Amino acid sequence: MLRTTTALAALLAIAAPAFAEGELNLYSSRHYDTDERLYTDFEDATGITINRIEGNADELIARMVAEGRNSPADVLITVDTSRLARAKEAGILQPVDSAVLEAAVPAALQDTDNTWFGFSQRARIFFYDKERVATPPATYAALADPAYKGEVCIRSSTNTYNQTLLAAIITHEGEAAATAWAEGVVANMARDPQGGDTDQLKGLASGECGIAVSNTYYFARALRTEVEGVSEHLDRIGWIFPDQDGNGAHVNLSGAGVAAHAPNRENAVKFLEYLASEQAQVYFSNGNDEYPVVAGVPLAENVAALGEFTADDVSLAEVAKNLPAAQRIFNAVGWE
Repeated sequence: MLRTTTALAALLAIAAPAFAEGELNLYSSRHYDTDERLYTDFEDATGITINRIEGNADELIARMVAEGRNSPADVLITVDTSRLARAKEAGILQPVDSAVLEAAVPAALQDTDNTWFGFSQRARIFFYDKERVATPPATYAALADPAYKGEVCIRSSTNTYNQTLLAAIITHEGEAAATAWAEGVVANMARDPQGGDTDQLKGLASGECGIAVSNTYYFARALRTEVEGVSEHLDRIGWIFPDQDGNGAHVNLSGAGVAAHAPNRENAVKFLEYLASEQAQVYFSNGNDEYPVVAGVPLAENVAALGEFTADDVSLAEVAKNLPAAQRIFNAVGWE
């Protein structure tokens, strides 16, 4: 359910967007309490007041489409390339010409038309039971090897992280190879897909599977704080960043863009540039266990414990073009 702040609710009650100087209307699907520091630090540094609407990405995108030119939204911030691409396709984002963003955010982690930019990343990697799996898969392709039959815990095909991973495989290898890979992974599943990434890690810890596919920040969180069903089994769990001798590990993004009809456009651009600052980038790592996108930014201790890695530098904007094909493949191979 959407949660609307009092200040922004007042804006929505009028027919036209508010042009009040010193405000920023933020539509966010990042539901992390730790993000409060991102917002308050920006407000303290700039004097700009942030008004927020929070909801899931699909709700927010649909809302912005329905609001059209009367939308009060200045910035949409959400998780994963697929949702950023969906927002662009819906026409609710506008290009941003910013030397600051171009210099800070790697080209592979931003839209080719500058309608969205990635600000934090999570690698999609393999975790494994060190007592059960002597030789874990070192590549995404190896996850489909029959040697791992009955060993894999992974989320459903409706999960945006898996959709983007398969779209990246299509981008690199083509649809035929991607189909063969998806078929192999389905054959290797230890159980029907269920739950989120933390549930895959719990399945690993409980012995339901020997290998779990998860984004890094779910495990990094278990290193920092108690995650029941995971933290008490850390000594048994190893991890692999796949394809370190090939394309590199696939990354999922948290990113943002300026709304197409932003009433406070200048403030919106300032906010995006702030998200690329070292202060904000450090906080993405310290506050939510993510990897920064800006090179040279120090990692939180628990994130650093996972290690540095070589990321796939394929353009995620190009990967997004293969998302429809990825869903067709999932359906064809029976990946629930």
